[in-house]
Amino acid sequence: PRARQVLRQLAAQHLASWWRVVHLGAVLLVLALSPSSYARAQRGVLARHVYLDTAPILPAFAIVIALISLVLIRIVVVTALSYGLSQYALEMVVRVLVLELIPLTAALYAALRCTVPNGAEVAALRAAGVFEAQRERGIDPLRQEVLPRVASGVFAVLTLAAVSCILALVIAYLLVYGFTPWAFGGYTRTVGQVFDPSVSLIFALKTFFFALAVALIPMAAALEGAAGARSRTSHELRGLMRMALVILLIEAASLVGNYH
Repeated sequence: PRARQVLRQLAAQHLASWWRVVHLGAVLLVLALSPSSYARAQRGVLARHVYLDTAPILPAFAIVIALISLVLIRIVVVTALSYGLSQYALEMVVRVLVLELIPLTAALYAALRCTVPNGAEVAALRAAGVFEAQRERGIDPLRQEVLPRVASGVFAVLTLAAVSCILALVIAYLLVYGFTPWAFGGYTRTVGQVFDPSVSLIFALKTFFFALAVALIPMAAALEGAAGARSRTSHELRGLMRMALVILLIEAASLVGNYH
């Protein structure tokens, strides 16, 4: 009976944590759709967070993706040529690198560089009493502090993924065909065969849900643990575990949708 009670309490705590994530997401969605969230002062705060969370990390991430793309594409092309499968090399590169690796890498990189630090910053603001001071002045701290950081995290992931996918496709063309414009028609047909409507939809949804997960879950964990400084680290670790689990489930669902 004692073990059953402990398990029941743990299950209730996990369900409550997930419910807080869903509730925060619903509240932020309502705030994002509210015109009052885009007043002149709010637009300035939002633009500042979007710029600070995307522009500083984009060049370094693009360089890393370019180097990884050069290595992986070269390995795949040389291996395919050695086995007489050169006609499948480009399709394999697009499927593995663009469809799978880049969105996942963009989400993890954005989580490491901006969304997790943003969550820690919000937790520190709440622990310092900033949220209470804003409420006393009639300012909603969720609209003022949380919504811009979550929106900027989503924007950062989407921007990193989009820029990196275009960069990887350009590098793949140059490595396979060289500096010639005459192979562009065949290249676009090959890429178009990979990105059929269903795969394109799954790719877009996967990237968006990656962005939503890495932006929202660390923030929910930070707000959950901000009230008690002693348990803040444990809440952040549980938030990271929840984020990793959600990313894994999204990736598994996309793989099933693409290759089932």
